[in-house]
Amino acid sequence: MRLEEELHELLRVRREKLEELKAKGVEPYGGRYPRTHLAAEIKENYAALEGAEVKVAGRLMARRAHGKASFGNVMDGSGQIQIYLRLGDVDPATYSLFLEDLDLGDIIGVGGTVFKTRTGEITVAVRELRLLAKCLRPLPEKWHGLKDVDLRYRQRYLDLIVNPAVRETFITRSRIIRAIREFLEERGFLEVETPMMQAVPGGAAARPFITHHNALDMDLYLRIAPELYLKRLLVGGFEKVFEINRNFRNEGISTKHNPEFTMLELYQAYADYRDMMDLTEELISTVAGRVLGTTTVTYQGVTLELSPPWRRQTMLEAVREHTGLDFNAFRGDDALARRAAREVGVEVEEGDTWGAVLNKVFEEKVEEKLIQPVFILDYPVEVSPLAKRKKDDPALTYRFELFICAREIANAFSELNDPIDQRNRFLAQQKRRQAGDEEAHMMDEDFLIALEYGMPPAGGLGIGIDRLVMLLTDAPSIRDVILFPLMRPRELA
Repeated sequence: MRLEEELHELLRVRREKLEELKAKGVEPYGGRYPRTHLAAEIKENYAALEGAEVKVAGRLMARRAHGKASFGNVMDGSGQIQIYLRLGDVDPATYSLFLEDLDLGDIIGVGGTVFKTRTGEITVAVRELRLLAKCLRPLPEKWHGLKDVDLRYRQRYLDLIVNPAVRETFITRSRIIRAIREFLEERGFLEVETPMMQAVPGGAAARPFITHHNALDMDLYLRIAPELYLKRLLVGGFEKVFEINRNFRNEGISTKHNPEFTMLELYQAYADYRDMMDLTEELISTVAGRVLGTTTVTYQGVTLELSPPWRRQTMLEAVREHTGLDFNAFRGDDALARRAAREVGVEVEEGDTWGAVLNKVFEEKVEEKLIQPVFILDYPVEVSPLAKRKKDDPALTYRFELFICAREIANAFSELNDPIDQRNRFLAQQKRRQAGDEEAHMMDEDFLIALEYGMPPAGGLGIGIDRLVMLLTDAPSIRDVILFPLMRPRELA
């Protein structure tokens, strides 16, 4: 209770200062300020700027008073720089404003000359000072910072002010996305945009969010994936397309999941899933090299080598390696497959087929052991309704997922372009929905019509941008790489 009382007292004092400033004729929320340099630019170019007049603007982060001369630190988007005020260089009113009326967190603009102190600190000797925005709430105490993780996610703006490493994470995120775009455009891919609101959600096994369009009086769904629209573009003649945008899935929240997340999805005509493997390892290793300067990264204490080639292993091989179960021995006997799964501690349902059981065993017993980059190939058809069947083994598909540090980073197929097979897959998914599976695919008649016009054979790839950024910034939670993650509402202080 005492901390709450102290906070309310600080809020009261700052509001009183606000009224005092107004009474003195000082505008507490100013307008445009003609800044000439960023803090980092002054530091990087000191030799050319020594003695020059500059104007900087930012947040007052520290203040040290020494009688008739005082120092402070101003932080802008590039970092911090020291400022120096001396009575005589500025008028008494300006000096009083700095010492008595300003608070840490206030946003100010200062103009002056660049010099170095006796200790070698690059500094701006202030000749003018203007208050640009009064901060009415105290920043977290300097030495302890903002440690409450829940508060950091809820008030990201505060997190960015007081935790410089957080700002660097999101700068790196931006650079990663830019590097991905450059990589794909260099290889002839066209960036496109597809609908976020869809009449029929498709492209993934997920439960959608539902909304309603009043004018048309129809329900719509926030998209769970852009896949079926991007494939329509292949039908229309675009041969290399990609999209980086939001997907929405009505699912739980964890360190690996946020209901709103960013995906890269791309399609290449006349390619297959092996081409997508080559593209994936080249893309991720190239992006790591361009952004981090190395393909050797450390994630949560584990050293990872991202330079190609990466290991490639079928799901059947991975399950046999890590559990000792040879699912080839259970072919055609779903009951035997279910019994084998239960013997290794995997819960399965009576209706689960051989392929569904294989996938469950893999997810529960194998995924956690996949640390270095590995492509897991040839998923069962039951869990791959949009992937092409293997010619020599129709129970499996030309599909892979990429795992790094026990997390799925990418998912790719040789895309199913047979409209009759696709309709039958959708019908099988419909039966699953009718049995209560809310994540099963809906029937998309328009997409089937598009396929009937002919879609070229193609490889498709999806990469979770948030998880990739986690990997390349050593972030333990997906919330650390999403500026404003979804949080349960709570009363604001």
